Amino acid sequence: MSCLSDARRIRLFLGKEEVNMIKSISNKAATAMLTAGAWAGSVALSTAHAVNHLPGGPAVRQLNLHPAVTKIAEEQAWLHWFMLILCTVIFLAVFAVMFYSIWKHRKSVGHKSANFHESVTVEIIWTIVPFIIVILMALPATKVVVAMKDTTNADLTIKATGMQWKWGYDYIKGEGEGIGFISALDAAHRELSNNGGPKAGVVMDDYLLKVDNPMVVPVNKKVRIITTANDVIHSFMVPSFGIKQDAIPGFVRDTWFRAEKIGDYHGQCVELCGKEHAYMPIHVKVVSAEDYSAWVAGEMKKIAAKADDPSKVWTAAEMTQRGEKVYAANCAACHQASGKGAGPIKALDGAAVVLDTDVAKQIAILLNGQNNGAMPAWKQLSDTEIAAVITFTKNNWSNKTGQLVQPADVTAARK
Repeated sequence: MSCLSDARRIRLFLGKEEVNMIKSISNKAATAMLTAGAWAGSVALSTAHAVNHLPGGPAVRQLNLHPAVTKIAEEQAWLHWFMLILCTVIFLAVFAVMFYSIWKHRKSVGHKSANFHESVTVEIIWTIVPFIIVILMALPATKVVVAMKDTTNADLTIKATGMQWKWGYDYIKGEGEGIGFISALDAAHRELSNNGGPKAGVVMDDYLLKVDNPMVVPVNKKVRIITTANDVIHSFMVPSFGIKQDAIPGFVRDTWFRAEKIGDYHGQCVELCGKEHAYMPIHVKVVSAEDYSAWVAGEMKKIAAKADDPSKVWTAAEMTQRGEKVYAANCAACHQASGKGAGPIKALDGAAVVLDTDVAKQIAILLNGQNNGAMPAWKQLSDTEIAAVITFTKNNWSNKTGQLVQPADVTAARK
């Protein structure tokens, strides 16, 4: 009450302008304190967790763009600084002339204001000069934008499919054609996040950026990236390559890059795509041509090993063991290892559709998704993998149905 009375007394002796000035100073002081606190917090956080620069970006408290490893990224960095310097020069020049004019021609030294209505010369100058400036800015920018969209003559084409909350990569043209896999946040990192993050002093430079299956590409080869999505809008971005392309359900967009340096480069989904948006990293591994060929050969062997005969009849134990691995790799991030779900994610433990004797219902959900994409479609999994994960959910936790789903059941449902 006394504080309120003091404030009213102050208002009685101060004018409106003085009160507004005090408010402005207080707001600026508060902003400065918040900024200083945020900076100090970031320093303390990085010190507590012993975070170092991550090769290929990002860096600790990074202010500039990521180090460029493609010509497009180099051009973007050059444009960034060119535009910044040009705008700074214009700003300084305009305000210098303005303040010089105010000071040199002030009334106190005897100058009188001129009285005129228009000047054709001035109007021509302030039309031509900005036009020239815009052209100087537009020409190099247009050149880079046109180059960014030239996806022709690619050596390798990869489709990147965004899904909540991971990426699917399919090599559809070039060396490695036929390879396809899901890339998700490393399970150990997700577990750390669920438990409050890394312990103090533990060095984890790639925390929440490590994935189980990185995209692998050869160095100095033109790689075309086709983007789309299964559920909501995602966005594929790797700053070191200078690429960012939205992945939109029902649409196909494309971009490209040619990495000129071997290494590991990181990005993230940069479109707010749901509650797990922060757990959708991108890891691109650039290797030599020889190492890429070796990687392709290894992946082809894995594909051949996984190419199960859909007519094979599996035992319940075999299906459950296989399904546990499929669940951990693809389902546990949302439904949790306990099968209890979280928030809008439905539980599988005790779920009616899982306990239902009609296995076709659960097969249809995995093939087509449901709830407008909240549960994504998993058509990219093999018939054996889908049958295995359904069998696992029907016979794990408190779900003791004893039901067994065979790959042939999934094959029939796809038709």
